[in-house]
Amino acid sequence: MKKLFSLLLVAPLFVIAQEKTVINVSRVFPKPDKIKQFEKAVASHVQKYHKGDWAWRVSTIETGPDMGGYNIVEGPNSWQAIDGRNDISKEHQSDWDMNVQPLLTDRGSNSYATYRPELSTVKLTDYADKVSIQHIYHKPGYGYSHQMENLIKSMKNAWQAAGQSVAVYENTVSGEPGWLIVTRYKSGLKEIGATGASFEANFIKANGGESEWNKFVEGYKQAVDHQWTELTFLKKDMSSK
Repeated sequence: MKKLFSLLLVAPLFVIAQEKTVINVSRVFPKPDKIKQFEKAVASHVQKYHKGDWAWRVSTIETGPDMGGYNIVEGPNSWQAIDGRNDISKEHQSDWDMNVQPLLTDRGSNSYATYRPELSTVKLTDYADKVSIQHIYHKPGYGYSHQMENLIKSMKNAWQAAGQSVAVYENTVSGEPGWLIVTRYKSGLKEIGATGASFEANFIKANGGESEWNKFVEGYKQAVDHQWTELTFLKKDMSSK
């Protein structure tokens, strides 16, 4: 009986560990004169090799410092699935190396991010074709103290007050400590500013007054090192179907 009880205690932990909350984000930049060839080659590669758990959502980066690049999101998956992945065949790798890689510049990046449901206002897979991504990088130590999480929790209240669909991801073993605040525009860019109230006004309303806003601003200035924002548009013909 004691052994069975121990197994019952372990089981929930195993289930949590298996949750598919991790995405792999790659950014690639095609050569300016090879864009059409690149898009065609990626579309073909995706349909051959990226289905199910390894599906890709490919978007163009429309604004910000990475404008002109392509954002490739694979997953979501669990760390266990990523660790045990064994479907990258020789043919799979060869297709990328021979048909896509020659069309790219040397610029690029690869990272992992973990979806944080308690900080989000939308389910992980409740996607939109047009989104804004706010990249926030906090100073060392502010992640360990949970100060950034508390700031984002208060931001969540404002998003909910405005009826915004926001998915929050935490950078995981991928460079600077930081966050991805992904606002999903289900009805398109016309949602931007559609509530008629500013983020500040929604924050004050949702969090109990102007004094809370002032605390938030001071805390944000202390915790955040730098940030930037961009728009991305889904390329359905380049994504998994």
